[in-house]
Amino acid sequence: MKKLISLALALVLALALAACGGGKKNLTIAVPNDTTNEARALMLLENLGYIKLKEGAGITATKLDIAENPHNIEINEIEAAQLPNVLKDVDYAVINSNYALDGGLNPAKDALGIEGSFSAYGNILCVKEGRENEPIIRALLAALESKQVADYIAGKYDGAVISVVDNPTDGYDPSIDYAALSGQTVSVAATPTPHAEILNDVVKGILAQKGIALDVKEFTDYVQPNNVVDSGEIDANYFQHLPYLEDFNKENGTRVVSIGAIHVEPMGLYGGKQANLDALK
Repeated sequence: MKKLISLALALVLALALAACGGGKKNLTIAVPNDTTNEARALMLLENLGYIKLKEGAGITATKLDIAENPHNIEINEIEAAQLPNVLKDVDYAVINSNYALDGGLNPAKDALGIEGSFSAYGNILCVKEGRENEPIIRALLAALESKQVADYIAGKYDGAVISVVDNPTDGYDPSIDYAALSGQTVSVAATPTPHAEILNDVVKGILAQKGIALDVKEFTDYVQPNNVVDSGEIDANYFQHLPYLEDFNKENGTRVVSIGAIHVEPMGLYGGKQANLDALK
């Protein structure tokens, strides 16, 4: 009888400790809350060995598609731009490199884990469907595909941003009558880092040599840049990857198309409350 009472008391004590926080807490990892970037973040966590997704879960996976979670990770879905701001409140966060850079993080040095394959996530120059072959648009694309831009990316971002242009040019398309474009302005919606920096620091000068003005409109969200291109308010945008664009068009009925991939921004896992990966071992 005494043994049974002792066992009962031990069970009550264990439950009390758990209720008071004595049990092991779940680790919290914040990820982007838009569909394609959440899936990308979850695939990074799977590649690092921390979770396993359901078979067939692809670029639209959400936390509901987690099949195995041996580390009891709690996934917090947060707006992508806010992830650097909430990093201190979670154990870890998976952050797009552009927002990591904006938040004072160096992906090449600060990330505890980083993507190893970038083919599906090249950041693209986009226009409204039907405008792909306009000379002013082709001139903009040629400037972005220049060796000057590739060299700027390599020198400024130290691996946090990587050019994906296979054969960079001098920045000009020989099939274009640049004299006919002189005096015109082309507008581009872009997020600040690195897109607006690339446009303002390099592309603007390339186009100016031919008398073309570049008007860069900065946005801090992932919605308006596509809306203003679809409406015709702005000529082009430069901020997203193709999976995001395809999902956006499907959800919003927009007709925005990619005309070229310029660079990739490896997504990384960053420490918040945890300074290293020991808690995930």
